[in-house]
Amino acid sequence: MNRLLSVEEVATWLQVKPRTIYQWVHEGYIPVIKLGTLVRFDQASVTAWVKKRETAGRISRRLEVDIS
Repeated sequence: MNRLLSVEEVATWLQVKPRTIYQWVHEGYIPVIKLGTLVRFDQASVTAWVKKRETAGRISRRLEVDIS
């Protein structure tokens, strides 16, 4: 099993406030493991969750100019 992370560790890693993590847990937005009253996160599951949300940047248009 992978390492389990706390709310504070995930918040630091994702550069958001712990309150945001708790909100995401409440909404079912982020994968979570509940152990009684404790909330923990599987590091591999959160990594996969982040990668799933990765999008390509905007396509930059190439301007071709004929200067002959």
